[in-house]
Amino acid sequence: MSFNMNRINPNQTQVFFHDGRFETLTNEELNEFLLHMGLSEVNNEQNLSE
Repeated sequence: MSFNMNRINPNQTQVFFHDGRFETLTNEELNEFLLHMGLSEVNNEQNLSE
């Protein structure tokens, strides 16, 4: 699954999936999402693929 991430404020990050969906996650939700995806924390704006 491919996605882009964009930090929108100190406690929220938007995750845009390449199928058109997006989610706004808190830092805690982002950490859980990244663990689920098998990734560690990444820099502000990233283009990632699994």
